[in-house]
Amino acid sequence: MTMSAHLQELRRKHQTLSEQVDKEQRSPGTDALAIAELKKKKLKLKEEISRLGGV
Repeated sequence: MTMSAHLQELRRKHQTLSEQVDKEQRSPGTDALAIAELKKKKLKLKEEISRLGGV
């Protein structure tokens, strides 16, 4: 996999997590801990994208 393709995949995963966080936050009765875990995963992806120079 090329670096460009890898960055694109990371961005796609980040966007998917972002949409999932938004959906969970709008859903009544969603576990705050589950949302925090999703946000943590999203941040790790963002950090990896930045580290690879994709920002």
